[in-house]
Amino acid sequence: MKEGTIIHCSFVVDEDIYFGFQRAFKDLNPYHIDDEKAKEKGFKGKIMYGNILGGYLSYFVGMLLPSREVVIVAQSINFHLPFYLNDHLKFEAKLIQFSEAMNVGTFKFHFFRTEDKVAEGKIQVKFI
Repeated sequence: MKEGTIIHCSFVVDEDIYFGFQRAFKDLNPYHIDDEKAKEKGFKGKIMYGNILGGYLSYFVGMLLPSREVVIVAQSINFHLPFYLNDHLKFEAKLIQFSEAMNVGTFKFHFFRTEDKVAEGKIQVKFI
């Protein structure tokens, strides 16, 4: 891959994703499961689990990169806005650095809801 390569895709945070995460990790924080509790704190409704975005990052690495022979070395994510059930999120990742000696690429990524930045970060992957 060449530095500057950009990969786009989109995701919908549907009920299968939401309930699947909830069942898998047993996180019953009231702001994730109760619309009224979340609204009391100024949210539009129950907020989705931020780490759902980690699942989408896994999909990006495992399915959207040109090779399936790849593993995540490191990742960081900064959350800017909550996201909600049935939100459509746009994802963009740009390869900002590639070390041929190590066969490691560093991507800067963003998740957007319309034009609003929901989260951003970096992810390093090793092509094995």
